[in-house]
Amino acid sequence: MKMVVCGYCAASWRRCVVMSLRLLFLLPAGLPVRSQGESQSDNKQMDNITIRQGETLFLSCSQGDFVTHTAWLNRSSILYAGEDKWSVDSRVSLVTLNQDEFTIKIEDVDLTDEGQYICAVQTSSRPRTTSVHIIVQVPPKIVNLSKDLVVNEGSNVTLMCLANGKPEPAIGWRMLSPSDDSLSSDNEVLEIPFISRYRAGVYECTAANEIAVDTQTVELTVNYPPSVSDGRDVGVTLGQRGVLQCEADAVPEADFEWYRDDRRIFSDFDGIEIEDAGAFSKLTFFNVSEADYGNYTCVAINKLGSANTSIILYGPGAVQDGNSGTSTVFTPTCLLLIILLQLLLKF
Repeated sequence: MKMVVCGYCAASWRRCVVMSLRLLFLLPAGLPVRSQGESQSDNKQMDNITIRQGETLFLSCSQGDFVTHTAWLNRSSILYAGEDKWSVDSRVSLVTLNQDEFTIKIEDVDLTDEGQYICAVQTSSRPRTTSVHIIVQVPPKIVNLSKDLVVNEGSNVTLMCLANGKPEPAIGWRMLSPSDDSLSSDNEVLEIPFISRYRAGVYECTAANEIAVDTQTVELTVNYPPSVSDGRDVGVTLGQRGVLQCEADAVPEADFEWYRDDRRIFSDFDGIEIEDAGAFSKLTFFNVSEADYGNYTCVAINKLGSANTSIILYGPGAVQDGNSGTSTVFTPTCLLLIILLQLLLKF
């Protein structure tokens, strides 16, 4: 019987529905079927029903007296004919069938369930149809998002975000962490030309429609060469412990090297320990000697470049000239000459 129905469907959809009902209800071929314009009471169009994906849909139509056959159709497919289920879909079931009401249920509604549904009723005198159009709304879902990126400072960056949903979702970008409202976009693409280290962080894509919101994030890492903080000169008494510290800002993290003049210093050499921890490096003297006093250089290196700073380790007899990495040591003889010069200037 199904093959016969589908064969007639090639002509027109309305003829297919009529023929399907005649075959189903065993109506005589000569029984007149009114067109939509002939009787508004026999062929009714209900208001559209809007439902969200995943919810349960109830379709109901009134029966009336002297009903001999009833059927619910989804487009040209028969779902139920009276109590007989024609649909193979397990989500479709019969709820109520009596002289007053014919109701079926569709669970876990999906986008494929969208379309026109017809309730066909055959009374002792004439057929009657009621149709309704089902609109399925789908919450947004981000389906294509840029991967986490690692770029060098100065590069041009493009972040992409694509989403599905019904109604079509609005898509936007913003810098989430650290928060920066000035860096945002109201479309699928976020362009960041000549990116700086201050644009590194977490970016959030948002897809929203009237049903729900979907968000996902992208982490953007910006590599840049080291910059080293000015070294602070350190004064230490002989025999005491002395520590020189060096700090570098770099991505990826810098490796450190220490030098005395042009000679590189290694840990556990002549009572010296070098300890690196992230952005910091420490050069420790456990027992400062006269030979340890002098100028030291800290060098920070990563794959993009290097930077350095000088630090002076000086004794209690030294007069330090700021933190510039230079010092002047005054001996007692030199101090005496300065005093004599001040006395001569008074005369």
